[in-house]
Amino acid sequence: MKKIRCGWCDLSSALYVAYHDNEWGVPCFEDKKLYEFIVLEGAQAGLSWITILNKREAYRKAFDNFDYEKIAKYESHDVKRLLANPNIVRNELKIKSAINNAIAFKKVVKTYGSFSNYIWGFVDFTPVLRDWNKGNHVPPYTDLSKEVSNDMRGKGFKFFGPTICYAYMQAMGLVNDHEPGCFRFAQRDLV
Repeated sequence: MKKIRCGWCDLSSALYVAYHDNEWGVPCFEDKKLYEFIVLEGAQAGLSWITILNKREAYRKAFDNFDYEKIAKYESHDVKRLLANPNIVRNELKIKSAINNAIAFKKVVKTYGSFSNYIWGFVDFTPVLRDWNKGNHVPPYTDLSKEVSNDMRGKGFKFFGPTICYAYMQAMGLVNDHEPGCFRFAQRDLV
């Protein structure tokens, strides 16, 4: 039986299909992966998500496997090294924001015990399930993503506006926006 997926999932890409089927919308409570997606969602701004998925392994290598403790200590020579890496998005603002966000991330971990405790607190530790009866499209951002974005920016995060924040919340499973026809929609109460 053929699986039906969300309309945004590019079926011509095995990487995209695997991401849709196994990651997108799945609740993530692991700090390292939560930081990884802050970096990846920031890098994606203005680009297609498949571009970032194709560069994900290169990002892991370039950014010390997303070890935010190490990245928070990056200096100007690390920025130069990253800007010279043709396998990642070589945008100085995005690279510097990844480093800045590692510093902010560490502060949140220190205050809340984990970044997971902090970010999941916005949804009472339960994924928000879209009520598809109220509309048939996914918005670029929501009041909740504006609230989270503003709070994170107040804590020093950069390159994390309401639209990037909403994509992040979808990716990390804080919000589950699988479409009603998608096979993952029926499973959304199981995760």
